[in-house]
Amino acid sequence: MEVGATQQYYPLLHSAFWAEHRIWGDSVFGYHAITLAFHATAAWLLMVALRRLAFPAATLAGFIFALHPVCVESVAWIAEQKNTLSAVLYLCAALAYLGFDDTRSRGRYVLASLLFIAALLTKSVTATLPAALLLVFWWRRGRLDARRDVLPLVPWFVTAALSGLLTAWIEARLIGAEGAPFGLSLEGRAILAGRVILFYAGSLLWPSRLMFIYPRWAIDPSSLGQYLYPASVLAGLAVLAAMSRRSRGPLVAGLFFIGTLAPVLGFVNVYPFLFSYVADHFQYLACLGVIVPLAWLIDRSVRKIGGPAYGRVLLLIAVPAVLGALTWRQCGDYRDSDTLNRATLARNPDAWLAHYNLAVSLGSQPGRLDESIAEYVATLKLDPDHWAAHNNLGSAYLAEPGHLNEAIAHFEEAIRLRPDFAEAHNNLAIALGKIGTRREEAEAHLRTAIRIRPDYDGALNNLGVLLSRNPRTIDEAIGDYKAALGIAPDNAEYHYNLANALAEVPGRLPDAVSEYREALRLRPDYVEAHSNLGAALARQPGFLPEAILHYRTAIALSPDNPRIHANLAHALAREPGRKAEAVEEYAIALRISPDDATLHLDFGLVLSDMPGRTADAIDELKSAIRLRPDYPEAHFLLGMVLRRDPKERDAAIAHLRRSLELRPDFDLARKELERLGAPGP
Repeated sequence: MEVGATQQYYPLLHSAFWAEHRIWGDSVFGYHAITLAFHATAAWLLMVALRRLAFPAATLAGFIFALHPVCVESVAWIAEQKNTLSAVLYLCAALAYLGFDDTRSRGRYVLASLLFIAALLTKSVTATLPAALLLVFWWRRGRLDARRDVLPLVPWFVTAALSGLLTAWIEARLIGAEGAPFGLSLEGRAILAGRVILFYAGSLLWPSRLMFIYPRWAIDPSSLGQYLYPASVLAGLAVLAAMSRRSRGPLVAGLFFIGTLAPVLGFVNVYPFLFSYVADHFQYLACLGVIVPLAWLIDRSVRKIGGPAYGRVLLLIAVPAVLGALTWRQCGDYRDSDTLNRATLARNPDAWLAHYNLAVSLGSQPGRLDESIAEYVATLKLDPDHWAAHNNLGSAYLAEPGHLNEAIAHFEEAIRLRPDFAEAHNNLAIALGKIGTRREEAEAHLRTAIRIRPDYDGALNNLGVLLSRNPRTIDEAIGDYKAALGIAPDNAEYHYNLANALAEVPGRLPDAVSEYREALRLRPDYVEAHSNLGAALARQPGFLPEAILHYRTAIALSPDNPRIHANLAHALAREPGRKAEAVEEYAIALRISPDDATLHLDFGLVLSDMPGRTADAIDELKSAIRLRPDYPEAHFLLGMVLRRDPKERDAAIAHLRRSLELRPDFDLARKELERLGAPGP
């Protein structure tokens, strides 16, 4: 898999996702089921590994790991399948290596190495496994032999280091974990590391206020009190080291916990530090360093308690049961994205990422645009430099009538914060294109977006839309539409826009018809394509019946569109013997849109050609003029109808003159006045 093709380079994980998608598509049940199965398998493998090491509380440790609420985020959040799958591979590799350690079998070593590489290709935190194995060997034997224990793991350490370096580079260069928000000093990173370790240990021992996004701490090396965090960790390690003369287990557990957390202690930048320094899923593997000794301590304490054996069993069951209840409650937060973000904000109101995620979700739900805007505003109040929120808020304002200036301002701010943000350039161009005097700026921003992203089909399409408004650039617009279709050939909108442009070019109407048909093949319910295909067919001899069929299909899909009813009426009026149907369609159109002057004009024109409907035609044309007094075509047609009655000659001349006043180049009106022997105005 190509580096950069996905946000993180975990090819085995994304191959698993690909396979799962082939099986159950977008159904979330399948992903949740497989992630839960991975977690259950990891818990079982933990039991197997601990029993192999003769650990006395293996079953209890497995159940605590399986049911601890800290693990909910890794199991319930589909994106964190990398945790559960990598844990399975990590523990399988560990078991295989323990087998190699006992037998020195080359086959076992190769199997263990392949499983370790597979774990690394799923999540790079598994790079800590060789160090963990050395801790296990020291715990079992009290010493490490360079030849027996260290040398076989050297290739693993090298592979782990390369994997870690690649992940760190991807985090910094491709994901964006660099810059001012990550600029902690060495002292600050030491403080952060101490606080992270204590936080994770505390959340495992007392999981009372778990949340998806924790508050981001203020790390201040100038505050002496903050040095208590790393000092406490060092003091704790010193105590465990002193205890190791009697029992090495606690020190091994502590070193495993801290060592497995090493990638997220703050000495290496990871992107989530932008909004929080801690997350439950960061300690999915590391939590074993607390859970395993905790299980041993509980088991040992229960064994010391007197009384019936069933009482001790009940006590052993009580811990997993309480954890299971807490986990069940925690799972409720992950019912859907909106629930998760609202639960996060209830516990951490300053979580700008939760506000942003909620805004994105609400913006995709009909009728909730105002709520989405409010969440974007809250995001920017907490993080004024969130360029994506500025862009999305601009898009939301663009969809709201009367907020064009606000939309433009937010798009411009997004571009100021991130000049290479192609989507913001594209969106700003759409907004500027609505202002007639700023279309040149709009075109410049679209060209910038295309320069930044040459395969940006949306910007190419929008450039075509902009250029097609000017007859002089219609050919260039057609080229842009074709370029967009070269990138996204199955986009019905692009075919539709290309058809509209082709329909404006003399001699290209058949090509336009072909593009409309392709748009409808891709989207059979495309109302506008049916309507415009009808209009294109109506302009070609012999295709009027098919045009009428497409108009009727468009009306079936959008019965309240007055313009389609009018177009159907106009087509019916051209068919012999179907003017009565045309009248019905015009009547429907005017019921829907009674203040449309053009509809009254078109209706009046049809009525004027029908025997006995002259008076009705005059009424419709007068309605058009009432609605639009400066409508030259309505004045002209009314004059033409009135001139049929000699008694209305003066009124006819007045309306013809008025049409010529409004349109001095109206040659038909001028010629008609000349025929009537009336001088023009």
